[in-house]
Amino acid sequence: MTTPQTLASLLADRPEFTLASGDPGTVINGVTNDSRAVARGGLFVAIPGFKVDGHDFLQQAVAAGAAAVIVQQDHESAWSSLTGSVAVVSVEDTRRALSHASAWFYGYPSRELAVVGITGTDGKTTTAYLATSVLEAAGIPVGRLGTVDVYIGGEESLDTDRMTTPEAPEVQRLLRRMVDAGCRAAIVESTSHGLALHRLADVDYDVACFTNITGDHLDFHETFEAYREAKAQLFAALSRETGKDVPRSAVVNADDPSANFMLGQSDATPIRFGMEAQEAELLARNVVLRADGTDFRILTPAGPAEVSISLPAIFNVSNALAAAGIGLALGLPPQVVAQGLRNCPGVPGRMERIEAGQPFAALVDYAHTGDAVRKVLSVLREVTPGKLILVVGAAGERDPGRRFGVARAAADAADLAVFTSEDPRSEDPAEIVAEIGRHAEQAGRKRGTHFVELPDRREAIAHALDHAGEGDTVVVCGKGHEQSIIYGETVIPWDDRVVLREELAKRGFTGV
Repeated sequence: MTTPQTLASLLADRPEFTLASGDPGTVINGVTNDSRAVARGGLFVAIPGFKVDGHDFLQQAVAAGAAAVIVQQDHESAWSSLTGSVAVVSVEDTRRALSHASAWFYGYPSRELAVVGITGTDGKTTTAYLATSVLEAAGIPVGRLGTVDVYIGGEESLDTDRMTTPEAPEVQRLLRRMVDAGCRAAIVESTSHGLALHRLADVDYDVACFTNITGDHLDFHETFEAYREAKAQLFAALSRETGKDVPRSAVVNADDPSANFMLGQSDATPIRFGMEAQEAELLARNVVLRADGTDFRILTPAGPAEVSISLPAIFNVSNALAAAGIGLALGLPPQVVAQGLRNCPGVPGRMERIEAGQPFAALVDYAHTGDAVRKVLSVLREVTPGKLILVVGAAGERDPGRRFGVARAAADAADLAVFTSEDPRSEDPAEIVAEIGRHAEQAGRKRGTHFVELPDRREAIAHALDHAGEGDTVVVCGKGHEQSIIYGETVIPWDDRVVLREELAKRGFTGV
């Protein structure tokens, strides 16, 4: 638990912070950058955002009871009038200051945990689930902060706010909860957004894990190089001294061309994993793919172990190797690592099968980029004797290249594609779907025969089911575990798995 602290304590902890006005004895009861969430005695940090500037809400924060505010030096005109009414702290960069202040308020909880950060375009969540199982097999109480959920001491709560990395106050609050719950390790999905926006700047990492990188999220980072640099911040953080007695390790996918770039960011002990790379210390051999899982032998510097996971697909072997590398980095023997991998039941919304007694396979997956959709379809093609039917879309206000990517993936591998909405936000859903269709048409697919365009997502799922027969596979991609769909500013409750079950039930399939 946290207790109120004085502003003087923060100023002593961060000498680069300047008290512009007010009493250093001011008592702080919380930290936030959301003026709507300010409580009496809170510290409000004004951040210039992408759509609004927190400095425009200083008066509202004070009226709500803020005891102090942190402001940016170059925004003096916005806060000069606050002199005398509230303590004002001036800093060069309020976004960085938010992270510093949050870690200070919650007592730097990551210094009391062995912290594993996982970054990569694909595979972060699956690797995090597998790594949780590996550490728990060794008797280590684990906390996990990720895309799908927050997991603390065996208790799981689904994440519904759609932010892959929460803002710094929430990150530090959850890490403190993990410590208070008796966790000895924390697994943190460390997204490029979270790293670039300093939400994770005061997380003291011990193990950094890199799964892969593809050309996604360029709507935010603009260039591949900037995207890669953002992810590399996780590895650079390993060079920061924290006083913990935990060896620093860099676990990287040696099959990815950016592996050495990540390793070059720190002098942490490298642990390379791979399917093909000759220089990898951690390898998978004798891989046997099944419709419901995968068997393989894992080769490690400490000896081999036989592994069986309940996840299909060769890319999940890579994710399992990443989790194994995390286990080895924390000193676990190969047999314990293998047992942990075997114990993992799977990941919500990742190749998740929906069984209702239907004569065809039905799955939900989070794949929402061309590369990810292509991988899913490749796996399912191997185990589908009949038609492979895909439901997929592309989110609005995101990298338009995704529309081309999912269209080409569908054109190359699906017998029938149903293009539909996936969080259109402020864009016209029909136009997004039509753009995907145009890309598929340019790839030689015929509208009405090889693909259809149905912006209504329920209608799209229903259409796919109506065209599925014995031996076919229907896979609904794009949303996976998510609990909502966004139209404009409206967030509508939505779960592909629930809708799929409902539509199967309408067709008489209600069994298990």
